[in-house]
Amino acid sequence: MPSADAILPYLERIDASRQYSNFGPLVRELEIRLAERLGPDAHAVTASSGTSALVLGLMALDLPRGAVCALPSWTFVATAHAVLAAGLTPWFIDVDADTAMLDPQACQTVLSRAPGKVRAIIPVCAHGAPLDIGGWAHFQSQTGVRVVVDAAAAHDSLTSAPFPMAVSLHATKSLGAGEGGYVVCPDTDFAQRVRMLSSFGFNGSREAQMIAQNAKMSEYAAAVALSAMDSWASTRLLYQQTAFKLRIALKDVPQVQFQEGWGLRWVSSVCVVRIPAGTLAPLIAFLKVNDIDTRQWWGEGCHVSRAFAALARDGMPNTEHLAATTLGLPYCATMNDAQVSRLTGLLQQFFQDS
Repeated sequence: MPSADAILPYLERIDASRQYSNFGPLVRELEIRLAERLGPDAHAVTASSGTSALVLGLMALDLPRGAVCALPSWTFVATAHAVLAAGLTPWFIDVDADTAMLDPQACQTVLSRAPGKVRAIIPVCAHGAPLDIGGWAHFQSQTGVRVVVDAAAAHDSLTSAPFPMAVSLHATKSLGAGEGGYVVCPDTDFAQRVRMLSSFGFNGSREAQMIAQNAKMSEYAAAVALSAMDSWASTRLLYQQTAFKLRIALKDVPQVQFQEGWGLRWVSSVCVVRIPAGTLAPLIAFLKVNDIDTRQWWGEGCHVSRAFAALARDGMPNTEHLAATTLGLPYCATMNDAQVSRLTGLLQQFFQDS
């Protein structure tokens, strides 16, 4: 996260403008800078959180209330919460065994098993991994099912926005504002609809034009996000350097497999690895004994959570396998050589002794 000194010039601009919310000058500047990364046709609308951004993106589709929305169970619970908050009916489906993400071609077949007509689908960029943009564009054109992407951790890997994508700016993400998010999309009218939905349905007056929310980003959050963008190139390099160190140190430990392209073509704020079946619980316990914490970021999948246990789902063999073979290791942009060495040394020891 940016330092107080880095944020201060933006805070002084807030003091000068005396505008603190309601799409102030810092929010507008941030939205322009976020959109510019993705080309001249992209439009960005900020939100109070990544989850709110996803809710707004779904609401902006203007689908019938209760329409079926397909989503992976292998995702953070915010994805499912967003579907319900948008007034849609979640239907959990399985992900591809290799990518840990929904496969657009496979999903065309899966739709025939849905509990009703699927009107929307949410591909999730697993831990920030890049999406098959072309595949999902083809899926949408062939099926008519609207695609909205949960790109919560994928600020770095996004290169275009042919359909709405919701990104998180939470403090745990690679580009952090403490809390916040944004929707990026290719359509001016859709972006304006998202903006209205984030602000009581207002559009130039105090009359509510539609059922909406209050999900605006404040000028203070925009100040932090702008400061984070100022230093994004150096922050990204730190993430990449740490990833290189982990990859090099574990090159002779084939049991630990990194996500495809992680730290090479794209970065995120987490390190998620695959390990052999049957080693998850013992490895977690071994590292814990050595005072190293780990994370099972997505648990056993959303469909297992009590909040969503009664919702419709398809078969989940790949999700169940991922839950048993996926682990989040300690990782941050400022991880030093001693920390990398200690972690990787213990991983080497564990798998040599297994």
